[in-house]
Amino acid sequence: MAISTLQKLSSQIHRLPSLSLHHSKSLISRSSATSTASAKVSDRIVKLSAIDIDGRKREIVGLSGHTLLKALTNSGLIEPASHRLEEIDACSTECEVYIAEEWLERLPPRSYDEEYLLKKYSRGRVLNKHSRLGCQVMLTRDLEGMVVAVPEPKPWDIP
Repeated sequence: MAISTLQKLSSQIHRLPSLSLHHSKSLISRSSATSTASAKVSDRIVKLSAIDIDGRKREIVGLSGHTLLKALTNSGLIEPASHRLEEIDACSTECEVYIAEEWLERLPPRSYDEEYLLKKYSRGRVLNKHSRLGCQVMLTRDLEGMVVAVPEPKPWDIP
């Protein structure tokens, strides 16, 4: 019974030229939009090198427009649960990373809040010039090949 109902509906759709034409055009436009979106994602890929706490260098992949933190958590170098905060006001710098010297000038300068927090939670209140918060570094295609190091967790970061 279900098959005969489907056959009737199918024949009715084909008899209505405007409906069948519109339906096929929307399928074509949807499929072409999907392939265009896929091409755009591949254009946004940014490959980076990350040095883990054991000193091993790993290639990680992020997307331009996303944060360095997202790339590091997706690759397993930073625990996702360690950075649940969306607001910098409640930050404890758990996503701190060290940027290689040759890449520092390619990044925008730290915001006042980022610099304040890095000083506040650094050992001896001395700011390391390589320190950045992964949640504040937006990836761009210009950062392809950037080298970052994930430091050991601070004593208060360890559960």
